[in-house]
Amino acid sequence: MEIQMASGGIIKFDRVCGKGFAVQRRRSLAILACAVVAGLGVTPARAEYPDKIIKIVVPFAAGGGTDIMARTTAQEIQTDLGKPVIIENKPGAGTIIGTQTVATSEPDGYSLLMATFAHAVNPSLYKKLPFDPHRDFAAVSLIARSFNIVVVNPASRINSISDLITEAKANPGKLNFGTFGTGTSAHLAGELFNAMAKVKMTAVPYKGAAPAISDLLGGQIDVMFTTVASAASLVAAGQLRALAVTSAERSAVFPQLPTVAEAGVPGYAAESWYGLYAPAKTPATVIARLNQAIAKAVQSGAFKKLEANEGLIMVGSAPEELDRYVSQEEARWRRLVKDANIDVQ
Repeated sequence: MEIQMASGGIIKFDRVCGKGFAVQRRRSLAILACAVVAGLGVTPARAEYPDKIIKIVVPFAAGGGTDIMARTTAQEIQTDLGKPVIIENKPGAGTIIGTQTVATSEPDGYSLLMATFAHAVNPSLYKKLPFDPHRDFAAVSLIARSFNIVVVNPASRINSISDLITEAKANPGKLNFGTFGTGTSAHLAGELFNAMAKVKMTAVPYKGAAPAISDLLGGQIDVMFTTVASAASLVAAGQLRALAVTSAERSAVFPQLPTVAEAGVPGYAAESWYGLYAPAKTPATVIARLNQAIAKAVQSGAFKKLEANEGLIMVGSAPEELDRYVSQEEARWRRLVKDANIDVQ
């Protein structure tokens, strides 16, 4: 029998740890040999990663933007990795349920998290989380950044960001903006607008983009800072009027639209993002392999199509760049959450 040691050496034995030896001397040698093996920290040789199915946990229900991003990612990286990559949707508690699932998973690279804007904002919104977004996770890659689009009903007399500011200042608290829920990108983009434009609009939370947009179309709310995916087709059909994009730079998807900063609120920028994480202590070699697969995936035709349809900016960054980006996002939104006195509990 051959046993590989952690140091790389090989120890050979001839059935020394077996049973049924008649000679006491061999039994003694067997005991001694087994003790030596245990003491030297012998470990079985690891199979090359990956050698089984990989799971990406999406902390949202199926069908939304994060789910689409995760499924596109899974489809592309499984080709490169040579093993199936499946999606597990675990929505609830503002992404906390799905995120905790990965935080407590084995750090072997087979349970991953498709994280979003919420990963950077939840530490400010919740007094206590069942995980630490930094300590309990290992960054893999920032896959893409995205922005929101400011839209109104086409029957509205608001035709620009300047009009929106004028109307909001003339009627403090009377204009309202729809959100996907407290603490979502649509909510905080609106609150950032309040703070930087020095106006007061009232946030109206909904359970998702669809019911909020339905009320915007029906005239029950005045404006939304919504996702491109939820509004692009309606803007194209003339059912919504787009005023600006929330990104720092103009979008290739809507080149005709100014940024909010250009349109009257200097310095304004609000964006969402998608990043892949593994549990903390996942081996560096596994992180590197996954990062390599992501970098290749974002160059694919499937991602270029997603880029156009969803208004995304593809990244495919190194792990440390995701850590740095999320830390910056966490700091900037923490200040807003505190100043606007936003609390989900």
